Amino acid sequence: MTDTVDDADLPYSEEGASMQEKIQALRERLEVLEAQNEEMRDKLLDANAENNKYQQKLERLTHENKKLKQSPLFVATVQEMTDEGVIIKQHGNNQEAVTEVTEETHTDLEPDSRVAVNNSLSIVKRLDDETDVRARVMQVEENPGVSYGDIGGLEDQIREVRETVEMPLKKPGMFEDVGIDPPSGVLLYGPPGTGKTMLAKAVANHTDATFIKMAGSELVHKFIGEGAKLVRDLFQVARDHEPAVIFIDEIDAIASKRTESKTSGDAEVQRTMMQLLSEMDGFEDRGEIRIIAATNRFDMLDRAILRPGRFDRLIEVPKPDEEGRELIFQIHTREMNVADDVDFAALASETGEASGADIKAVCTEAGMFAIRDDRTEINMEDFRNAWEKVTAEDDEDESVSKTFA
Repeated sequence: MTDTVDDADLPYSEEGASMQEKIQALRERLEVLEAQNEEMRDKLLDANAENNKYQQKLERLTHENKKLKQSPLFVATVQEMTDEGVIIKQHGNNQEAVTEVTEETHTDLEPDSRVAVNNSLSIVKRLDDETDVRARVMQVEENPGVSYGDIGGLEDQIREVRETVEMPLKKPGMFEDVGIDPPSGVLLYGPPGTGKTMLAKAVANHTDATFIKMAGSELVHKFIGEGAKLVRDLFQVARDHEPAVIFIDEIDAIASKRTESKTSGDAEVQRTMMQLLSEMDGFEDRGEIRIIAATNRFDMLDRAILRPGRFDRLIEVPKPDEEGRELIFQIHTREMNVADDVDFAALASETGEASGADIKAVCTEAGMFAIRDDRTEINMEDFRNAWEKVTAEDDEDESVSKTFA
């Protein structure tokens, strides 16, 4: 039996169609693989970028770790450049030494350059001339926006501060007519939150003098001699912008009682304090510079800084009495939507031993109670609940402090 033409072509067509389907399937598979390959390439690029980022972070942390393990460096000043080497004078102990440097370093140095030296007094690197830079950062450019009317219950303290700081700047002729020197400084002391810093802000707002603020802890530095230098820079900035007011908060950080401790940290703090004492009442006239300082730990201060000539006025800023608390409540609720049932006199009576900061916290918490109840008016019960919450938090903080003491 012979095959027909149709019978002969049929198997060939089926085989060709099958081959076409395989080729199409392979092409689709190839496209999928190419897409997967592109996706993996993108992931690899992202992974490399992430790896580079972590590598840079590792190098930075390794560098910082290496610096922390190094011996502390000391600040010195180049006194003279000679053929034998460089004569340097170390800050703090005024020790002089001759040290050899590389030709490149010798070219980079000049007399009065500030350098960092190690324990063997070898120059490690040149330091930037930072005169006035950090001190100028502490200069207040904008008024703090606090007036004496924002401070309640401290009428006597406000009067004394204004007499000590404001009056010599605004009416210096009155002191000349009487024949006395104006008070040079005022120290505000008392419990936390009683308004010491607010008094300083009010002075900054009510005088045209340059106002420089700083915290005592900012004068404690890593390098020996840097704290004393910053004190000199601060007073130099004040002299350049007379009349000026310098406000030192937390002064107990650098003016605590001197001890027999031999540690380098305590010695550095004492050097900084001695520089401060010299600037406040040393050989040179201080000029039209007034000083305000604040502390919560009056008992820790060294007697040398408390004597007349440095701080002529020691003003205690206690917690407000009942009348003062009522006034503070009124001050902090001036912009609040208070209900008619709120009795500030009753609140003042119920919040015994509260500081000005405590009363401000109570007013804020009372507003939060109203917000939680979806109300826009604050009632008497909100203030009472707020006082309970604030006192409960204070008690909890005190118990935690005793636990870790």
